[in-house]
Parts: sequence; C-alpha cells; structure tokens
Amino acid sequence: MKLLERYEAVLGRLVPELKVQYGEALITCAVFGSVGRGTMRDGSDVDVLVIVRGLPRGRMTRMGEFRPVEDGLAALLAACGGEAGPAASLSPILKTPEEAAAGSPLFLDMVEDAKILYDEGGFFAAVLDRLRARLRQLGSKRIWRGNAWYWDLKPDFKPGEVFEL
Repeated sequence: MKLLERYEAVLGRLVPELKVQYGEALITCAVFGSVGRGTMRDGSDVDVLVIVRGLPRGRMTRMGEFRPVEDGLAALLAACGGEAGPAASLSPILKTPEEAAAGSPLFLDMVEDAKILYDEGGFFAAVLDRLRARLRQLGSKRIWRGNAWYWDLKPDFKPGEVFEL
C-alpha cells in the first residue's frame, strides 16, 4: 500500500473514532500540516484540530479524553511509519467552539492548507473564511523562506500602528 493510501486510511477512520468518543459534541475535525497538504513522509505526525462542545479545562484532561481515539487508530498509524521508522502519531489541538471562534495564530497555518474532514454547520469553514477575508483586507502575504512559511501580516505596517486580525 502506498504512503498516501496508508494516511488516507487513518483519515478515513478519524471522524468515526471521534464520533465514538465525543458523540454529538463533536463540531469539527480538520487536518493540517504535511498530511493536510499531502506532503507527508513515512512517520509524519497527523496534525489535527478537533473542536468539541463542553471540553474540560486543562490540556492534560483533554488529552486523557482523546486517548481512546489514538488507541483506536494505533494499527493504522503504525502502518504509516514505514518499514524502519517509528509509527506516525496524532498531534491533536483540542478546542471548544468558543476558543475556536476567538481565533488563534495556529489558524494562519490552516487558511490555505487545512483539509476539513467534518464540520457541523460549516462552523470552522466560517472561522477560516473570516480570517482569509481579514488577511486579504490587510494585504497579508504568506512567504516561503528556507524550509518554512511565515506571514507578513501587514506589508505596509507603520511603526506604532496597531491592527487586529
């Protein structure tokens, strides 16, 4: 099985596993990073944004709740590691709808590259659409330098000027 097919198998099971864990509280599942762009390599982690109603406070508690999802995908993630490499892993970002609506610098990485797998009522698509519109309004540019992207959020920025995304 080709690398892309192995990762597609993970993505194909991700939302069903999230539905088992979170049920009707699940709002969004979006994959970003190399897997979202389709540029993954053997063992690439799967960066995933999961938006869920009523998440508990605290990263460790949230990660504890998420653990059954990782366990349910363990065999598929192991297959993404390649013959000699370590298994792929999930790198989840867990947010409530209120936290997601408030925005995050992380969403800049998703504006062009996120692959939305599940999005109740288009919630996260609307968040990204608002951010894209604001970036266009500011004249923002995504620039490749070395081996990474960065954003010039306001190319005509003047010292002392204040702006918001």
